[in-house]
Amino acid sequence: MAEYLLSVHGNEQKYAAVSAEDVERMHAEVGAFNDELLQAGAFVFANGLQPDSTATVVSSNGVETTMTDGPYLEAKEHIGGFWIITATDLDAALVWAAKGSAACQGPVEVRPFQTEPDEDTAVG
Repeated sequence: MAEYLLSVHGNEQKYAAVSAEDVERMHAEVGAFNDELLQAGAFVFANGLQPDSTATVVSSNGVETTMTDGPYLEAKEHIGGFWIITATDLDAALVWAAKGSAACQGPVEVRPFQTEPDEDTAVG
């Protein structure tokens, strides 16, 4: 089983215009999706993020460190939340992502985590 990051991309202005009723419905749908992940044994961790205005970008070269308020990228959309799941392969992760996208009504990017090299093939 591999681990995948399902990151939810969204536009904060768009979400600010969503009615309280729709927000409540979306939360219920995401909760049901989380329950489905749990029941399938695919759930590792998930959470939503505070608005991009709360972000701080830290950059260090080992000698000097700079910190900048706001998101790293200037973009209309930012990551608003994520799931970390386990899946047998990318195709299975994409099926989960489609369900997550429907639940949160936003695009979901799927990326596999890096894996450690097999001990048999490690150089050293």
